[in-house]
Amino acid sequence: MVVVAVLVAGMITPTVVAIYKPARGFITYKRRTIQRSKPSAELPVLTCIHTTQNVPTIINLQEIFNPTKKFHIAVCVLQLVELTSRASAMLIIHNTHRAKKPALNKTHVQSEHIINSFKNLQHVAGLSIHPLTAISPYSIMHEDICNHVEDERGTFIILPFHKQQAVDGGMEATNLVLRNINQKLLVNAPCFVSILIDRGLGGSTMVTVSHISHNIAVIFFGGPDDCEALSYAWRMAGHPDVSLTIFRFLPGEDTVERKRNCDNFINGRSNLIIVTEIETERLCDNMYITNFRLQNVSDETIVYTKKFINNTEEAVAAVRSIDNIHNLYIVGRGQGMISPLIAGLIDWSECPELGTTGDLLTSSDSSTTVSVQACTTVC
Repeated sequence: MVVVAVLVAGMITPTVVAIYKPARGFITYKRRTIQRSKPSAELPVLTCIHTTQNVPTIINLQEIFNPTKKFHIAVCVLQLVELTSRASAMLIIHNTHRAKKPALNKTHVQSEHIINSFKNLQHVAGLSIHPLTAISPYSIMHEDICNHVEDERGTFIILPFHKQQAVDGGMEATNLVLRNINQKLLVNAPCFVSILIDRGLGGSTMVTVSHISHNIAVIFFGGPDDCEALSYAWRMAGHPDVSLTIFRFLPGEDTVERKRNCDNFINGRSNLIIVTEIETERLCDNMYITNFRLQNVSDETIVYTKKFINNTEEAVAAVRSIDNIHNLYIVGRGQGMISPLIAGLIDWSECPELGTTGDLLTSSDSSTTVSVQACTTVC
């Protein structure tokens, strides 16, 4: 009997391991993005905060995301704190309506400041705020974020960039560990992710929704990430004090495209031309752009421009020639499809996690002083 029990256990264990795949439970959920969300459905957003310096821009960003009574946005404000002691990791849920208590330590002081700052958003119709503090080692912090997003069925994560604007206007790294967290989240996050490069969107202080005036620009080279970036900006464009400009760059006549893939039959009687991914994505881009323009044809606050360029040099010049009248650039990271117009920039990227366009706008030799959001989808 003992031998039989051992043999049965030995057969069952590997069988269960082979069959049971926890990740399969949320495969369809991992395809959730703003573009696929119903406009009338509540949009769950998780915004991460490392320090109080992240707060003003995050608050201004939530306001111009255009929450209304009809289009509700639920924002989970997650303060990330490194666990340095031997204590267990924990998640603290804050009550914004509770009476204020004396701060016990630095972390508590920061939490109180963050909670009080976001209380000012309670008056915004259609916007609910849920502040939390996650205390865990940096090595597993991305797992805590992913788990929380899965539990809350989140659609969108906003991550602060690991660099902050210095006094001279340049960007300087504050904590390189934060970059590692962002990179892990880009790989493992179960939803749409954006990295926010904060250059003082709306100033260094919070402003009320009635005093916001922003010019937002979407730089569109094509692909699913750029479409998602446009979908995100589209939600913002509904705000009465927001204007949106789409700069679409298309390959010119002299652009060197990738060669088509051809599958030759063994008998040589015919060739089957397979449509490349670039052509498929370009078709999707055209359909999405056409739908966007048709639905906003009478909106004077939305401007669409397109320009044909032939190579990487022209692409760089075109992006850097965009007027600095904008407050925020929203760009795609180019995951899954890199435009041949900017493919040559990949090897020169300082921060590949931002994508080629985002890196171009935030590189050390760029004169741009505008906040940038680099967006990526999850397939």
